[in-house]
Amino acid sequence: MALIIIGILLVGYVLIATECFTQVNKAAVAIFVCTAGWVLYISYGADFVMSQHPVEYQNFLGGAASTSVSVKEFIAGNVFLKYVGRASEIVLFLLATMTIVEVLDNNGCFDFISQLLKTRSGKRMLWTLAIVTLLISVNLDNLTTTLMMLVIMRKIIPNRRHRMIYGSAIVVAANCGGAMTVIGDPTGLMLWNNGLVSATNYSMSLVVPCLVAWVVPTWWLGRSLPGRVETEWITMPYRGDDTRLNVWQRLLMLFVGIGGLWFIPTFHTITKLSPFIGALCVLGVLWIVNEVFNRKLMNMDAMVRRRMPRALFYGNHQLILFVMGIILALGVVKETGILTDVWHFLDGVAPGDWAFGVCAGVISSFLDNFATVASFTSLNPSTEMNADYWKLIAYGSAVGSNVLAIGSAAGITLMKTERIHLGWYFKNVGGMAAIGAALGFVVLALMIYA
Repeated sequence: MALIIIGILLVGYVLIATECFTQVNKAAVAIFVCTAGWVLYISYGADFVMSQHPVEYQNFLGGAASTSVSVKEFIAGNVFLKYVGRASEIVLFLLATMTIVEVLDNNGCFDFISQLLKTRSGKRMLWTLAIVTLLISVNLDNLTTTLMMLVIMRKIIPNRRHRMIYGSAIVVAANCGGAMTVIGDPTGLMLWNNGLVSATNYSMSLVVPCLVAWVVPTWWLGRSLPGRVETEWITMPYRGDDTRLNVWQRLLMLFVGIGGLWFIPTFHTITKLSPFIGALCVLGVLWIVNEVFNRKLMNMDAMVRRRMPRALFYGNHQLILFVMGIILALGVVKETGILTDVWHFLDGVAPGDWAFGVCAGVISSFLDNFATVASFTSLNPSTEMNADYWKLIAYGSAVGSNVLAIGSAAGITLMKTERIHLGWYFKNVGGMAAIGAALGFVVLALMIYA
């Protein structure tokens, strides 16, 4: 039965990696795999429990006779809920940060970004988009950042070929920027939640390598752009029905939202509470400020039909379901005990942590980067904080997802939005992204062994 459960997971990974070809949503695949795995696990629960949790199960029985019902109750209350808790911490954090983005966007706090793009210089436009995306993705997840920047880019650039280039630069910047902090990507958040990395050490180790991996393909994309590009006239959107905030009020809300996210690592260090509590605290403060600033519109019921892009709404919810499904699916595989045997085998034949990092980069080029990091994290039973292994896995999966567009949710979004073919992306972006990733690995090696 353990082999069947692993087989279901592997089939699910194949479907996730080929989402752009099969048109089967990877969130749906992850949810199905996790539910099927746990149903099969609990059906043969006695064998798994006695091999993995014999002492805990005997304590649970308290001298009573073992029955099929007691086995299922033990699994449901003592095994399954453990993984639900781990997944919920990440999901609640994502839900809080995504709501923060919605509140800020509805109040026009990101409208200034389009004003930074008032230029007809192709290279200046590229670097402005890339830098803004990089800075935003440091605080927000890659998918939310990419969706928001693609919406802005599409309003400005009418030429589809140019949009393909700019969109590719946005994806590269979002993936590299998200890997710089523990709150910028679900992969770093998962490592941080599990106590495997500290926020400061993680960022100090990955900032420079990620910048190298970002600069190389961005510079290469700039070479394919003309000196001047056609742009649409940019006007500030009308938001009288959504908000009546002045510039200073919008800047204050932006400071509360983004500044609050930066405070979350400090909040976690002081209180030792889960990071999602800090995110909910920031959301609560921002929500109160929003209610105070927009109290007149609230009283007039003028904000009932607030705008939220459908792509952002569905993309965010799919990401949440995908993260939940992957963590629960890997949890049931780990409870079979096979991952321990696999790790001992791989640890014996692998030349070192660098081999796992490179392998994570290769796998994440076609498999989702979160699924890649979650898999390698589940394999390694070590709980050593700030070990080189965790940072290599995180970096490799982040930069590897830039080689092929199907390696990240951001890349798949770009392919669907601009109808980009996988071959075009690899030819124009993937090769230089791989070179940038390799150079970043060299920089990371120098930083670790210096």
